[in-house]
Amino acid sequence: MEKYELILLAPAQSELEEIALVHFELAGPQSAQEVTDRIYSCLEKLQSYPDLGIACRDKELALQGYRMLICGQHLCSYRTIENKVFVYHIVDGRANYPKLLDHLKRDDIGASS
Repeated sequence: MEKYELILLAPAQSELEEIALVHFELAGPQSAQEVTDRIYSCLEKLQSYPDLGIACRDKELALQGYRMLICGQHLCSYRTIENKVFVYHIVDGRANYPKLLDHLKRDDIGASS
């Protein structure tokens, strides 16, 4: 089975750090570590199963190959280009789902890779 390279792009990395910071401030370091580990564990599955997530509901994004992976209450947007999985955004699905779609429509990172 082919292993795909997992690449968290800068916006996704920043969002993950912000999620950890919020958990740290609200519940302490253990909570921050647990949420980070849970998201990474979920994303690492994409290295073996890049089609694990669902296609975006937005038809334009789906045609461009964007998929969504649900990691607990968080949504991770990604797409596979050749043997690489690019993670574009990680957001709290309860509050930021529409914002995520807007970000994806504006982003074009990795499109020419």
